[in-house]
Amino acid sequence: MSEQQDKNQSEADRIAAEKALRHKARQQKVKQAVDARVAEATEERGVLMVITGDGKGKSTAGFGTVARAVGHGQKAAVVQFIKGNWECGERNLLEGAGVPFAVMATGFTWETQDKAADTAAALATWEQAEQFLADENTDLVLLDELTYMVSYHYLPLERVVEALNSRPLHQHVIITGRNCHRELVELADTVSEVGCVKHAFNSGIKAQPGFDY
Repeated sequence: MSEQQDKNQSEADRIAAEKALRHKARQQKVKQAVDARVAEATEERGVLMVITGDGKGKSTAGFGTVARAVGHGQKAAVVQFIKGNWECGERNLLEGAGVPFAVMATGFTWETQDKAADTAAALATWEQAEQFLADENTDLVLLDELTYMVSYHYLPLERVVEALNSRPLHQHVIITGRNCHRELVELADTVSEVGCVKHAFNSGIKAQPGFDY
């Protein structure tokens, strides 16, 4: 290697070392900030989470958290609104792990076209939800597609809020569905909005077991 090449290599090594030091300094600052925020988060209680938006994956995210809780030996319960009697992969799996389900079982409202019947079914299912929400032994409750029950006026918002506010202090609750009522959004501790960039259904691809349900 020539003298010039040696100089070039030395300069390149110096620049690389300086970049590495700057990167380490930046990451140390990030770690300090994260550590400080972790240290400040001392409150331990149940979290109310809303997963809303027009994108795919809201229920999937909710069920993922249920699976996580079960994996930690916690007790979870699931309430499914806007669901019919068709097979549900999550239910097949989680019921086998001891997770109780309450299912409205009427299907989509545009299929029933009977508001009185849907309202009665919603209220009956909500009564089961209230039992889960009042159970000291239940660590997590998933209220899947609950947002529609409120927006369609099948369930009184006040009754839903009362049950959420009266639940055991340690109990986590996840609400999924589009167009979540602003009062539930305000009440929630965590709100995630799932957006839709593309959806296979809009391209004519049918819903398929194992991927969509």
